[in-house]
Amino acid sequence: MITIGQLAEYAGVSVKTIRHYHERGLLAEPDRDSSGYRRYTAEDAIALVKIRTLASAGVPLARVKDLLDADQDTLTAAIAEVDQGIDERIAQLRRVRGQLAQLRGGDRLYVSPEVADHLDDLRGLGISERQIKLERDGWILMQTASPEDAAVWIAEKRAAMADPEFRALYLEHDAAYGWPPDDPRLVALAERTQKWVAGHQGQSESRAVNNPIIARLAERSQPGASSPAWDILVRLMDEE
Repeated sequence: MITIGQLAEYAGVSVKTIRHYHERGLLAEPDRDSSGYRRYTAEDAIALVKIRTLASAGVPLARVKDLLDADQDTLTAAIAEVDQGIDERIAQLRRVRGQLAQLRGGDRLYVSPEVADHLDDLRGLGISERQIKLERDGWILMQTASPEDAAVWIAEKRAAMADPEFRALYLEHDAAYGWPPDDPRLVALAERTQKWVAGHQGQSESRAVNNPIIARLAERSQPGASSPAWDILVRLMDEE
């Protein structure tokens, strides 16, 4: 007869684990001796080793009790089922690891590689993180609502980025976010922008950019998408 501590040491588990097995009804609690201590037998030790082995193999505790005295066929089938569950968890963990790897790449978790490359180009150009976030959020909405239109638009956007005048306009529009609404530079910027747009009409403007559903989503989900100066700039360009 041995104590609970000796049993725990023998089986390589903690006393707390043995008590948990008692509570779950997996291991019967022995009677106490005259000193008030529980004394365990060899049969208890064998049962505990079986429980520990099954639990370590991934068998849920809720099923361990049914398998302790199961015949070989039942045990084999149960282990095969547990093994399949482990394979599924491994696959899930691999997917999570892949997502974590994407997270290290920042934007690439949420947008297409082409859009992510575009956002990286903007950073290299010196565009503010505020503007980059607005762009990224807009692309997420676009790609979800209309992947085909988004693919056309990003191709045109990246082609436009090769134009030095477009890049200059991009930087100036970004800077204009913080200009006073009566800044005279806004009029000149609106005129330059309209002139550039008139000479570079693409096929995407009439599709994805003006999609009213996307526009409403973008407006409601991006509280920092405008400023007093930008509002004036939009009004000036609409008047052209």
